[in-house]
Amino acid sequence: MEEFINKDQEALLFLNGLGTKSFDPFWILMSDKWIWVPLYIIFVYLLYKNYKLRNLIFILIFIGLGITISDQIATIFKFGVLRLRPCHNPFLETKMRLVTCGGMYGFYSSHASNTFFLATFLSALLGKKYKFFTISVFLWAIIVSYSRIYLGVHFPFDVAFGAAAGFLLGGLFSVLAKRTIRIKRLKNYH
Repeated sequence: MEEFINKDQEALLFLNGLGTKSFDPFWILMSDKWIWVPLYIIFVYLLYKNYKLRNLIFILIFIGLGITISDQIATIFKFGVLRLRPCHNPFLETKMRLVTCGGMYGFYSSHASNTFFLATFLSALLGKKYKFFTISVFLWAIIVSYSRIYLGVHFPFDVAFGAAAGFLLGGLFSVLAKRTIRIKRLKNYH
């Protein structure tokens, strides 16, 4: 386990070390939740365009529940595992570029979990309707997730684990949403 932790720290120092002061504002922006509001509006519009209003309401409820669960599970892990964020790790503080910092604990990344949840969920509902949607939405999730490593607030494994958790939750919630929509359609048909 110690070797794995050392490799994770080395990967962080390498990726974090690639950064420069001139790119720091860009990556801070990529990590900001509010910068993505226009993208979220586009997501809602695409869902509205492809699903009836009644189904859209259920889809938005599933998104809200899924993001909440994704975020809260990550928080439970943070306070259960108690792995210090790189920016709070005394061993790494002098070796890395400190761009910004977050709370004390970082395993696992809520940003990665939430964005991969949304990417997976939306891909399942919209991926076949728009040619490059799936690639674009996962690229967005990767950029947001990488920003957390660049900024020094998460180790690469924190991000990878968060992405995997979000992917699994997004898959589960998309199946539940599709079944709910299908059940609603069947009831309306009869």
